[in-house]
Amino acid sequence: MRMATSLSMLVLGVGGIGHALVTGLDSGIGRVDPFKDMKNRPESGNGTNILLVGTDGRDRITRDERRKYRLGGAPCRCTDTIMLVHLSADRKRASVVSLPRDSYAEIPTHTDAVTGKRHMPHPVKLNAAYAEGGPALTVRTVERMTKVKVDHYLEVDFTSFMKTVDAVGGVRICTARPMKDSYTGLDLPAGKHELDGGRALQYVRSRHVDGAADLGRMQRQQRFMAALVQQATGSGVLLNPVKFREVSNTVLNSVRADKGFGGDQMLTLGKAMRGITLASSEFTSVPVSDVSHPVRGIGSTVKWDPVKSQQLFQALREDRPLSPERPKKPAHRGTAAAAKVVVDVPPGQIRVQVYNGTRIGGLGARVDAELRATGFATTRRPMNSDRRDLRRTVISYDPRWDRSAKSLAAALPGAELRPVKGLGATLHVRTGTDFTKVTPVRAETPPKGKGRFEAMTGDEVVCP
Repeated sequence: MRMATSLSMLVLGVGGIGHALVTGLDSGIGRVDPFKDMKNRPESGNGTNILLVGTDGRDRITRDERRKYRLGGAPCRCTDTIMLVHLSADRKRASVVSLPRDSYAEIPTHTDAVTGKRHMPHPVKLNAAYAEGGPALTVRTVERMTKVKVDHYLEVDFTSFMKTVDAVGGVRICTARPMKDSYTGLDLPAGKHELDGGRALQYVRSRHVDGAADLGRMQRQQRFMAALVQQATGSGVLLNPVKFREVSNTVLNSVRADKGFGGDQMLTLGKAMRGITLASSEFTSVPVSDVSHPVRGIGSTVKWDPVKSQQLFQALREDRPLSPERPKKPAHRGTAAAAKVVVDVPPGQIRVQVYNGTRIGGLGARVDAELRATGFATTRRPMNSDRRDLRRTVISYDPRWDRSAKSLAAALPGAELRPVKGLGATLHVRTGTDFTKVTPVRAETPPKGKGRFEAMTGDEVVCP
């Protein structure tokens, strides 16, 4: 949650505006020393590792904002979200790994930041490391679990998140299905949405949208991070010195960071990141083996996969990409690659029987082939319809498969949706003379199995 705020800080230096504009910017940054007296740290690898921590901070929200955005309850000294960001040594790739806040962790010996009591190593949920020992214990615990050396620490809260989103002019999010969460007040119909800071906070906080709970929320946070970076880099912020300073001031005035990360470092790092694009930014979560691992005295925790998780962190240490290299497809001469429309149900799960409802020879076979090319499970046996005078394409479907029907309709813009009780799981398409071409579509959440770590690139998760 809110980690896009910190990542955008890194991107905002890309414009190469010069030291004059960053002079004094870091004066508003709250300083912490998460590396003080740390011993036996992991060896440094190639690239730069930044630990991004999102804290509660609802005590800094106004009463009206707390009521409007469902931020009731007492503020807590805790972390909502923890992410590890790796910037490759050649500054051409950014890898973002979400660490579930309920991850099972064993924190090292430390002094409680609140009570002053000395604690021996003991098991906790990962977000409890901040409550017991603040940034320093959080860094020590993450390094102990990942064997990845943390180079910089950045911490943001509700206020900095909302201000940053508003400063860049809002962020566009696409939802294939309606999203409602009574806990946060999120209520988004399917489609594209321009979210301001408050509504964006509801989006990234929601964990009761579906059965995926916190893991699903992490995926939405990653989508939002990619969308915020896209907005920051595409809205002219980086090329407008006045806007750059305005946004930077907004972000930095409500951020805490280690003493070694200031305005000059931000500018230097930002310039070095010019080669990073949405396509070269990767997003994934730590592989888990048990999402409900019971621990006495702690409750249900998330247990990391002992093999896959260490392979992932080894890849970070060795500065290797997490997502598989995508084959370069030859571009069609004179045309750009078609953007895919986001749908609810993956096309591969939708079975389709195509009928030619016209007297145009071969139209049924053409539609079948185009639907199959964008991923639909067609029967590969198009047939002639009982009617051959259809002007408008018709999609017949059993009401029990209405979500599949809407996803298919996105690939056939203008088609009529016609519910037929008892039709079964196969959807029927009767082509009309209005058919021109199939619109490419993709599922809202890219299918798993893309590489060993199921990483998604930024261009796969933002709005088409």
